[in-house]
Amino acid sequence: MIDGQMFEKLLPYDVAHLILGEYFGYYHQFKRITKRAKIRFENTDWHGIQEDATERISLYREIVGITVEKVKHLLGEKARDDRTWLETKKHYSHDIQNFNTRNIAETFYNSIFRHAHKGLGADSKLMFVHATATYREFKSTEPIFHTYSLDQNTASLFKDLFRKIRFDAPWQDLERDIKLLVSVVDEELELRGIGRSEYVIHILKSIFFRNKGAYIVGRIYSRFNTVPFVIPLLHDEKGIYVDAVLMDDIDVSSIFSYNRSYFLADVDIVSETVDFLRSILPLKNLGELYNTIGFEKHGKTVFYRDFLRHLAKSDESFMMAPGIKGMVMSVFTLPTYNMVFKVIRDEFAPPKNATQEEVKEKYELVNRHNRVGRMTDSHMFENLVLDKRRFTDDLLSELVEEARSKYIVTEDTVEIKHLYVEKRMIPLNIYLETASKEDAEDVIDEYGKAIKQMAAVNIFPGDMLLKNFGVTRLKRVVFYDYDEIGFLTDYNFRRIPDARDDFDEFAATPFYHVGPNDIFPEEFPKFLIGNPELREIFFRLHGDLYDVKFWRDMQKKLEQKEIVDVYPYRDKKRFRTQPELEGSPTERQDEF
Repeated sequence: MIDGQMFEKLLPYDVAHLILGEYFGYYHQFKRITKRAKIRFENTDWHGIQEDATERISLYREIVGITVEKVKHLLGEKARDDRTWLETKKHYSHDIQNFNTRNIAETFYNSIFRHAHKGLGADSKLMFVHATATYREFKSTEPIFHTYSLDQNTASLFKDLFRKIRFDAPWQDLERDIKLLVSVVDEELELRGIGRSEYVIHILKSIFFRNKGAYIVGRIYSRFNTVPFVIPLLHDEKGIYVDAVLMDDIDVSSIFSYNRSYFLADVDIVSETVDFLRSILPLKNLGELYNTIGFEKHGKTVFYRDFLRHLAKSDESFMMAPGIKGMVMSVFTLPTYNMVFKVIRDEFAPPKNATQEEVKEKYELVNRHNRVGRMTDSHMFENLVLDKRRFTDDLLSELVEEARSKYIVTEDTVEIKHLYVEKRMIPLNIYLETASKEDAEDVIDEYGKAIKQMAAVNIFPGDMLLKNFGVTRLKRVVFYDYDEIGFLTDYNFRRIPDARDDFDEFAATPFYHVGPNDIFPEEFPKFLIGNPELREIFFRLHGDLYDVKFWRDMQKKLEQKEIVDVYPYRDKKRFRTQPELEGSPTERQDEF
């Protein structure tokens, strides 16, 4: 008997070992890309840090694809044998049970299994569908944060902190920055009535990097209360400097928004970092927090587990999502669940002329691109199986009629072959129907900022109607209809030519040639906002969007590889916009 035949029973163990080895390789590369962020920040290599963020997203898919081919080759004819996979899962589970990234490793295994079994839904016996234990791997022997007593002098506290947080680049004026921090923090503590003897400050040892910013993340903590505490750092030709100190929920939540790109943060025990973030962001779910530090695939796993728990605890039925029906997507939701489920229709009514594959490519583009807080994140699912009893006959008939090729309906289940899941928002047009005058002005201002900030990262939304934007819990306006988006630099922004005669003036169709990528901003007032009062507000706040100059100027900046500054916190929080603070720099940069 040859060796291979004698030890054939060890094949599942060999497969588990192969997957685990590939996971180690993936995690090493993930960490290495993440660790580069600090070096990029020190060298003001902003294009590099954006490229790293994109590379890290692509890394997972690339490693999974390579691993699946290796596994199939090793298994041979047993690649679809359930007993072999069941034994493989047991060996894998045993080997990772004491990992400090056990949860991430489980998700990696799920990805390998799913990609090796195309067309198969989630299988709880052969996959890690449900959590094998608490999501916390184990508690670190060394704290993941620095601890400071508020009893000590505030200036001494920050001096000690910046001795621990070192960069291989000069500071502009660290003494000035410490004075500014002391001034704002001491005032804020007094306003909040925070007793210094009752609280401590915890500062994560990991620095969070994204785009041009580095963020020191912490909390002011007692057994009874937690206050978020974030210090954004920037770096220009003069050196590194503190740009603000953020202690308001609205600013900190915005920084960690699901509408922004993922942070490059070199963390040790991921679940412990997620716990820390959850203490300062209690309204965000675990999946969002895993996403925000780059573990988007595990964030998807956590979301799915949460979704299953929600279904188990309720008997509510799915319903069509509120708002004007889209021409590309069929959208439904659950009344008490803050997510929407979007399925691409089989056919698009005119004037939509995109293909289904092109729509998928647009969603992929948004996933990889800098979302700048204005484009919502989404999870893509394939072969999602739901209980048929959750669908009314009318709803199911409507969904199947709109996207027949995407649904498999049996006696008990509804299987959806391909869909996207996103955070639910109030469509902007619906929000404005009942908004007060003050709230209406705020969100109209947000609407204009959203368009400008997307332009700043080379995104033109295409269809800018109000119904394609949503209002979040923080009253931020976010774009969520991607079938017509494109790179801003690919469009030709033109002025409408002067009419040559009355025939041209009153012609039913344009008397001038219009190319497929030609955009005429002068026409925006005709269709963006129907309500005259709201249209006037928009013109007053963002009338430059009606002028071709804004768009051409932005294109010029992008073509010159300029990275336009877009800050993820309120401009009024920046030290540079607060001249009343003694010693504060007074120069002000453009803010979109």
